Amino acid sequence: MNKFIRFLLIPFLFLFAGPLIAQTANPPFKIQQERKLWHDNIDKEQKRLLALDGKPDDIIQVSKDDNINLQIADVMIRQVDLLQEQIETDSTLSGQMKIKNLRSLETMIRGYNNNFRKKDYPPSMAPALFDAFVKAMELDQHNRSIEPVIAVNSYGVGKILVECFLLPVENPGVKNSRILLIRKYAELHPEDIFTILTANPDLPFADSLIITGGRKNIRKLYDYASGNTVLATRIRISSDSLVSMVGRIASSKSGQLYLPFLDNLINHRITLEDINKVKEDNLLYYKLLVQTRLDYAARMLPPLFDTALEMEALTSMLTSKGKDVFVREINALHDKPASIRFKILDPLSPAELYYLVVLSEDEIYTSSYLGVYDRIFQRMTVPRGDSLIMEMHGDYFRKFIKMAAAYNKLDNFLGTMDKDNAATIMKAFIIGLERANEEDAVDVADSYSSIFDKNPSLAAFVLNEVKWNYKRNMLNSDKRGTVIYHLMEALFESADTTNQIDLSAKLGIPPVYTVSYDSLKDDSGRVIQQVFFYGDEDKDGQNSYQDFLRLFLKRPEWKITVNPTNEWVMIQSLKGKPVWIFANRPLYGEDDPDDKAQHHLADYLYDNKLQPTIYIHRGHSYHVRYSLKQIQPSAKIVILGSCGGYNNLSEVLSISPDAHIISSKQVGTKSVNEPILQAINNDLLAGTNVDWLPMWKSLTERFSRDPVARDRFEDYIPPYKNLGVIFIKAYRNAMGEED
Repeated sequence: MNKFIRFLLIPFLFLFAGPLIAQTANPPFKIQQERKLWHDNIDKEQKRLLALDGKPDDIIQVSKDDNINLQIADVMIRQVDLLQEQIETDSTLSGQMKIKNLRSLETMIRGYNNNFRKKDYPPSMAPALFDAFVKAMELDQHNRSIEPVIAVNSYGVGKILVECFLLPVENPGVKNSRILLIRKYAELHPEDIFTILTANPDLPFADSLIITGGRKNIRKLYDYASGNTVLATRIRISSDSLVSMVGRIASSKSGQLYLPFLDNLINHRITLEDINKVKEDNLLYYKLLVQTRLDYAARMLPPLFDTALEMEALTSMLTSKGKDVFVREINALHDKPASIRFKILDPLSPAELYYLVVLSEDEIYTSSYLGVYDRIFQRMTVPRGDSLIMEMHGDYFRKFIKMAAAYNKLDNFLGTMDKDNAATIMKAFIIGLERANEEDAVDVADSYSSIFDKNPSLAAFVLNEVKWNYKRNMLNSDKRGTVIYHLMEALFESADTTNQIDLSAKLGIPPVYTVSYDSLKDDSGRVIQQVFFYGDEDKDGQNSYQDFLRLFLKRPEWKITVNPTNEWVMIQSLKGKPVWIFANRPLYGEDDPDDKAQHHLADYLYDNKLQPTIYIHRGHSYHVRYSLKQIQPSAKIVILGSCGGYNNLSEVLSISPDAHIISSKQVGTKSVNEPILQAINNDLLAGTNVDWLPMWKSLTERFSRDPVARDRFEDYIPPYKNLGVIFIKAYRNAMGEED
């Protein structure tokens, strides 16, 4: 019977064949006693299949598709029963061969039952599996290789079949079939190729797998090429230009310095010797990175639309070199005259300064940013913002505009060009976010609060552009674009806090303006906080720690306890609601002692089932990444106390999607940090919700009397104005619902 006719008849088979049950104790054919056990084992697996849906009845429901369930029932119950009868009554087969066939049939059904929920073993494979089994069984009966059957079937079918023909005598095709299956698996899972090759470096098709896996994941190719293994050697002697170049780079001590230029290397636009000339000179190497980034950025534009290999490695290296060599130095010299502080920037061009700004968002101080920004335009022959963006091929232009808005330089930037070009740039800033990455959309969202506060007419222009793009995406039925611009419209309209919009209800996210007291306390009614301090050679961390302790020392409402190893303190409220604050000491020295202190404190909290809901980072911006690694999903309030760039904000929300984040565009300062912490603790002691709007209003009035503190406070972004954070929450929530 051909497969099509069989499929058409499946519904009718049940009408005439009676209930779908496995062979009974009295089957319609005679079973020899020595084979009864094997028939029983097959029946058990059939009954197990019938019960896989959790209901031990006579209906198979392992798929959502009823037609597929009927096909499975037909082959695994009816046709298996017929095959059992055929095997048992076949007078041409010896008793041993009958047992072997029955054993193999049981193994086939068991393999299906064990694997049908796995990705590579779809339930719908049952007919193909049964047909392949019959063909393989016939070959095995004549001691012929099952390899041809494995070759023409899927990985899942082949994997189950191979296990069917191992005992009592292994089929002669098993060995080659296993090799075939490795290749089939690698084709399905190229991400696992190098794991496969590590265990099987001498596969006959290893070279082609190396090429496939290497082009799929160059970083893995690099990692596996850097050792002294058989696989590493095969990578290095590959005939493929990309693979061999990565192998050559990986075997060098300077491999990480070469990798950013991989695309140009394999296309002969640069040589390793060219890189060798500059790699030991931070300035010249940085300049080559910028030159390469500009080349790659130009290629991403139409008509090429070409993304260079290892663009991520280039961006990562450009970011780290910019921060390590330039940004951290001008940050550290913040109290020195400009002639000293910014001297290291003297050899840099406008493009090289531009990348310093856009790639150091999470570390650059306000004063550092302003110094770099001014030097960009001072060094341009014709200081025009539109010319700058064109020279950069639009690379990171949304980030540049967002930061200009945040640091009150957007009006200056737009003022360097004529009004039509300024309008065009701002239109480009808003349009096309449906095709951009999440960070670009967050940059646009994040910029609006600053624009709204400083330039209402520009804010109105931006809001109108968002509304126009929302309608455009609606007409185009672009779901992602519709979500993005709908969220932005709601967020931007909420920026006017005098007409407060319930963003929580409108966007389907947790409250934006308030953190409830109940969400902050644990089962014992305590609010637990953890504060991260860092020891520094310049003593900033140690001084910050002492300033922090003064908030609680000699205060009757607080008690301070130092742990026995003197690595951290516990601060407990003695009046009002229970508030427990844990802070590590900032220790400076060899072997990173404050890191050990933080981990010992974390162990104590874990062992005593103390879950902080408030996390506070106190330290330089380059320490933030260490604090983020220790934040737990219990976090409800996170105070970064230093720049909250996209990567930092995104990481916090990946840990705790509901967290309220306070960040700063400048280095944290005690004159602002401490009043904010006091205001939060006052609410906690009173057992009231943390309500950001009245708290920020009160703090604004307090700081208005101190010009220095007021300027510093303006750099702090409260949770309800952190539109980038709110956008990330709402966007991920909306896209999750749509998916």
